[in-house]
Amino acid sequence: MSLSPLFATLTSVSVLLQVLNPFYIFQLFSVILWSADEYYYYALAIVIMSVISIATSLYTIKKQYIMLHDMVAAHSIVRVSVCRANNDIEEILSTDLVPGDVIVIPSNGTIMPCDAVLVSGTCIVNESMLTGESVPVTKTNLPNPGPGDRRDEADSAYSTEEHKRHTLFCGTNVIQTRFYTGELVKAVVVRIGFSTAKGQLVRSILYPKPTDFKLYRDAYLFLLCLVAVAGIGFVYSIVLAIMNCVPAKTIIIESLDIITITVPPALPAAMTAGIVYAQRRLKNIGIFCISPQRINICGQINLVCFDKTGTLTEDGLDLWGVQRAETGSFHLSEENPYKANLVKSQFVACMATCHSLTKIEGQLSGDPLDLKMFEATGWVSFSVSIHQHNVVRPPKQLLPPEPQSAYEIGIVRQFPFSSALQRMTVVARLLGEKRMDAYMKGAPEVVVSLCKRETVPESFAEVLEDYTKQGFRVIALAHRRLESKLTWDHIETNMEFLGLIIMQNKLKAETPGVLQNLHRANIRTVMVTGDNMLTAISVARDCGMIPPQDTVIIADALPPHDGQAEINISLEDVCHVDEPKTQEMYHFAMNGKSFAVISEHFPDMLQKLVLHGTVFARMAPDQKTQLIEALQGVDYFVGMCGDGANDCGALKRAHGGISLSELEASVASPFTSKTPNISCVPSLIREGRAALITSFCVFKFMALYSLIQYISVTHLYSILSNLGDFQFLFIDIAIILLIVFTMSLNPAWNELVPRRPPSGLISGPLLFSVLACNLSLNINNTSLFYVSSFQYLIVAIVFSKGKPFRQPSYKNFSRGRRTLNIRNILLSSCVDCSMLVIC
Repeated sequence: MSLSPLFATLTSVSVLLQVLNPFYIFQLFSVILWSADEYYYYALAIVIMSVISIATSLYTIKKQYIMLHDMVAAHSIVRVSVCRANNDIEEILSTDLVPGDVIVIPSNGTIMPCDAVLVSGTCIVNESMLTGESVPVTKTNLPNPGPGDRRDEADSAYSTEEHKRHTLFCGTNVIQTRFYTGELVKAVVVRIGFSTAKGQLVRSILYPKPTDFKLYRDAYLFLLCLVAVAGIGFVYSIVLAIMNCVPAKTIIIESLDIITITVPPALPAAMTAGIVYAQRRLKNIGIFCISPQRINICGQINLVCFDKTGTLTEDGLDLWGVQRAETGSFHLSEENPYKANLVKSQFVACMATCHSLTKIEGQLSGDPLDLKMFEATGWVSFSVSIHQHNVVRPPKQLLPPEPQSAYEIGIVRQFPFSSALQRMTVVARLLGEKRMDAYMKGAPEVVVSLCKRETVPESFAEVLEDYTKQGFRVIALAHRRLESKLTWDHIETNMEFLGLIIMQNKLKAETPGVLQNLHRANIRTVMVTGDNMLTAISVARDCGMIPPQDTVIIADALPPHDGQAEINISLEDVCHVDEPKTQEMYHFAMNGKSFAVISEHFPDMLQKLVLHGTVFARMAPDQKTQLIEALQGVDYFVGMCGDGANDCGALKRAHGGISLSELEASVASPFTSKTPNISCVPSLIREGRAALITSFCVFKFMALYSLIQYISVTHLYSILSNLGDFQFLFIDIAIILLIVFTMSLNPAWNELVPRRPPSGLISGPLLFSVLACNLSLNINNTSLFYVSSFQYLIVAIVFSKGKPFRQPSYKNFSRGRRTLNIRNILLSSCVDCSMLVIC
């Protein structure tokens, strides 16, 4: 399926929607009316402004569509080799593929034009387009029921979600393929076009979920009020003109002119000026925005969810030490456990073989954890040819000096890491031996459950808890010698526990300070991660997300047994600081499995838990999105900050999603930070607050401007007079637009304050301020002109709110000389009408 016609259609529809926008229809009505009244100057100014605005918005839309088209269509229209029924290979265009076709993956790699499931061979794939991580991922063929595969996977029907590690997704780059015994690497097409994973991402960008914000709803209500006021003036002017025997043409023009005065056509452009300036300031500090209307919403954020690894902590892991298990007990952690006497141990062999690393252009690539673990052994990896297995061996200096055959281990079969199973396994064979060995690594709780009880040290639980409480990431290793008659589906049972690898993940330097600033501003912080529960709690305490004197309550939910699910509550076993505590100083923590059970069986309880939940561990990508929705369901304005890996859904769903990754996945996030730490979060909230206050100030000013002019003109109608064209032009251009763009220049305040700006226009203080500023007027033309002009200036000064959300207006003098020029005014006026806050 070719996507080019679709994008051409979307562009045409966008042009039509822009032209038929109610805002432009009203402007067209105003221009015709003003032309009939010979008010050509302002009509010409509005026409020029509208033409530039439409051209600018269409250019922006076209540019976005071109970017999306390039992302979707790049390498998607290619020639693909398809296997037919008689085993013949036929080359067709990728646009002619249909689900069920069997395609051949070329050995030199390709960009996938569809979603397909591997049925033979192995592929090394770069999935950065979808995940945000450029780490090569190993994809294996879909297992068939029977010997050779894990039962829990082989017995289930194919599902894209459950069998991700066997699926090649559209748009991902197949770097390498591996095939054995001359067999081709084949895959079956399962989804095409916008049904693919990449297509769904693009569709979510093209058709985002509507943003519901009280400011926008109140703006519509306020405009309806202005329309009602205009209706009163319309009727009043007609009755007054008839009583004074005014000609019919004059009656029609002047009565309709009251409507254009009460609802000024320049209002939408004026309302978005603050957003334009805020977007420019964000860009200057390295925060790029693809959804400007979200800037105002960010001013209301009162809760921020953070990913852990790569966001709160450093992206890389360092090997801190190991705990080897021998004869059912742990050995002390050693700085350098890979001495010559350990080079042939099963512990080191497991570290050297149990990974998914691959050599690409001579460089070893893969998961950072695997890479750190393998590099710590000092071993080397090589492959004789693309048809053979990977082989690893220790450096010669670690081997005994006596003559012997080469000590090399070949990796025969890989079961790559599965987030659902929380483990990976490889089958390897020592050079010269017939029997094989199985090596496993994964989450300690999972690995231990598959090991012989007598091989697990009695102090395992205490040792594991001690390390996880200190914030370390702990990986368990296990081994099994495979008998010749052992069936494949029993490989991952009766393993021998080898020990633990302790990895250190340090906090980023900026993390504690930023979280402290957010807490001072009464902005709640939450951690959502795929890591271990106790590790996540430890990091939350270290960074200040959970104060040391507070209590952590762990909610553990169990699925239905005998027809009923249950929730177990336990306290985290830590020593608290001796400080007086209140009843409210507690935090809930739960893992992904408990979250799923509570969501399904205890939805009412979930709302109470998320109100005090601070740590959500072992969360799957879709569960992160569900958590964002649950928090929004209890009236939080939620921000989400992640590094792009597995966070795309949550970043899109949050009110303000900030991606710390600049890869393709950041296209799905409204905001992308060039600075790879969370310091961008308070900056975004400050600018959002400034833009929101600017919108309120400008809206109140424009409302008063229209009411002042409405009263002035209706009063002049009563004495059969009106303002002249140049007077109208001076008011609308020289005073109003100049003041509006100057009012919008105020940058954000330097720090976050505990209170947030109001979110709605319809409130007592706002209505009172509007009515209080509507002063009495003089009765003749000249007096009304001068008095109303000064009123516009007074209203602008009164409504130009500064501290605590924006800098004071007097600081705009020097800034205005640099930035307030014709280009800026046009740029502020000519905004995309799809982003106008009231259209």
